[in-house]
Amino acid sequence: MRESVEQRHGRILRLVRERESVRVTELAAALEVSVETARRDVAALAAVGRVRRLHGTVSWPTSPLNARDARLARRTVPRAPSGPVLGMVVPVSDYYFRSVIQGARRAAADSGARLLVGVTDYTSERDRQHVATLLDAGVDGLLLAPSWALDGPDEAEAAPFAAPPVPAVLVERRIPLGVPGSHLDRVVSDHAGGAALAVRHLAQLGHRRVALLARHTHTRPAVRQGYLSAVRALGLPDDDLSPTPDGPGSDLDDIGADRLLALIRAGEIRAGLVHTDIDAVNLLHRLRAHGVRVPEDFALVCHNDEMAALADVPLTSVSPATFAVGEAAVRLLVRRLEEPDAAHSAVEWLPRLVIRDSCGAAGGPVDGHESPEERRR
Repeated sequence: MRESVEQRHGRILRLVRERESVRVTELAAALEVSVETARRDVAALAAVGRVRRLHGTVSWPTSPLNARDARLARRTVPRAPSGPVLGMVVPVSDYYFRSVIQGARRAAADSGARLLVGVTDYTSERDRQHVATLLDAGVDGLLLAPSWALDGPDEAEAAPFAAPPVPAVLVERRIPLGVPGSHLDRVVSDHAGGAALAVRHLAQLGHRRVALLARHTHTRPAVRQGYLSAVRALGLPDDDLSPTPDGPGSDLDDIGADRLLALIRAGEIRAGLVHTDIDAVNLLHRLRAHGVRVPEDFALVCHNDEMAALADVPLTSVSPATFAVGEAAVRLLVRRLEEPDAAHSAVEWLPRLVIRDSCGAAGGPVDGHESPEERRR
């Protein structure tokens, strides 16, 4: 059977991760494809930050550059006459941040800028390594999504980013007020607003109790905040069934799901909001295994929209404007470079609610809003 592009990309990633650095010609030989095909595959993977490409070699994006490669990076970063060179440091290049990177690349191209992306795998030490490498390569500004603790950052975590040597914009990250660096420009999703939107929608469908099951992630505090604001405004009880982050049942497949099943069987709760969408897909399977039908017996909405449409019962989802976040972050950084004394900005993008089968309502976005990537289709 002929190998698909996705399968070939998977083999490239495995080879690069095993060897840390490999020449394109060696990749072509290992894959038994032409050098030109290997170059195209590497270019596609480098475009979304899955690998780092430099002078005929391919390396894992989280691997620190050696002295030779750092010198090559400084020499090979072209200064486009119409725009700057920007560096972006993100924890992952897939799932949520894939669309953020795509939006940033689109805005960089529109601005005549070049965007270099480093991926940290949620390792704080690699945050600092990538920032140092990008600065050494001569970038004019930085887009930063640091790998802070889930309840952070505290002052110690924020300190390395509080006074960057070049203009910087935080992407899907905030530094709390009173902590050095809280003045930095930032672009974030209004996850609290998205959660509230989901609760209001379920209430409008007639549900007087809405459960919350949220995994412990950077997004969870905002989801919890939006959920609480909505149930209080609507006069609904607080039915947060999320496992305690540091407790014995931190997995949604454990205590949270068991408590929810008991409440469904007792007829007390017939609707819920689940973060993340992957956890919602897993919960859907668990409910069906116990004879609970979605949406007939239980209306389900998930927070995040990466996998929601692929579920056996397509899931209604809170869909963050990730592409727009990436676009706005680049534009804000370019503005900061052009106007260093401009007032600092905090930009929030409100997610939309995409109605699918799992909540029992008619389909479509509840607010009619289209994301920037959809307008381009």
